[in-house]
Amino acid sequence: MRSVVAGLGLIVLLLVAMVPTGAQQTPDADVIAAVRSAIASHGVEQGLKTLNTYRAARGATPEVIEAMAWLARGALAAKQFDKANEYAADAYDLAVEALKGQALDNDMHLQTAVGAAIEITASIMVDQGARSEAVDFLQRQRQMYRDTSLHQQLRANIDRVTLEGHAAPRLENGLRLGSRVQSMDQLKGKVVLVFFWAHWCPECKTESPTIARLLDKYRSRGLAIVAPTQRYGYVEAGRPAPPDKELRYIVQVRNSYYSFLRDQPVPVSEANYKEYGVTSIPMHVLIDRQGIIRLYTPGRMTEEQLEAAIQKLL
Repeated sequence: MRSVVAGLGLIVLLLVAMVPTGAQQTPDADVIAAVRSAIASHGVEQGLKTLNTYRAARGATPEVIEAMAWLARGALAAKQFDKANEYAADAYDLAVEALKGQALDNDMHLQTAVGAAIEITASIMVDQGARSEAVDFLQRQRQMYRDTSLHQQLRANIDRVTLEGHAAPRLENGLRLGSRVQSMDQLKGKVVLVFFWAHWCPECKTESPTIARLLDKYRSRGLAIVAPTQRYGYVEAGRPAPPDKELRYIVQVRNSYYSFLRDQPVPVSEANYKEYGVTSIPMHVLIDRQGIIRLYTPGRMTEEQLEAAIQKLL
């Protein structure tokens, strides 16, 4: 009998020894604090090691998934964008998988992980100069989670990312089209629609008649337009082209699809796209009479949507 008891005791000791030390000493809830502490003290790599220890022992629990989102936040703070993007995507995917069959708001850890992953992904876009893409991404996520508590949080994220409420950055007018190009200073006191477009953009061409009608309708009430574009190194069918040939092609496209812009300011500069964080087009920026941006919307807008925004400022 004693030998049987001794044998059982040995088995128990062996099983205990197989469990990682961190998992023995710390309950699931402490993984979040442990990972944050590891990042703060020793960096992202140590945070990852700590997280992996817990994950190996416990699996992808809601607490582990939230800790993954904190790891992504630490990588973002360290400007390790690739890692931040990877960890945020992992946290999001794991959370969505864990939420199958239940509402997002039923689990605080998973809700936090999803919200953080979305915010971090958008922040990476902004840090990499893709502000308009970040706004578009957040708007789509807000629509997806419209019936959850994340809805308001994502609205706050959009408010932090968008240029709405900020003074409009200056526009580079060194290279430009149009025979009567006005500077931005000359447009003060007007409501200005800054419409970013490209010679290859079909959605931009589709919106051209809408913008032409609105400009014609409200010009007398103080509406003006600036339509920045840039060169991309190619012309029709993606054929490579030197700058001078592409510029002639831009003029051709403008005359064919945007005839109302012939006498309007059309700056041709990559700098303007970078200054406004534009990576997705068409892009609509509406500036009030005091020079403050009141609309910052990437993608297609209906005539009703754009007209309503203009009317508010006129």
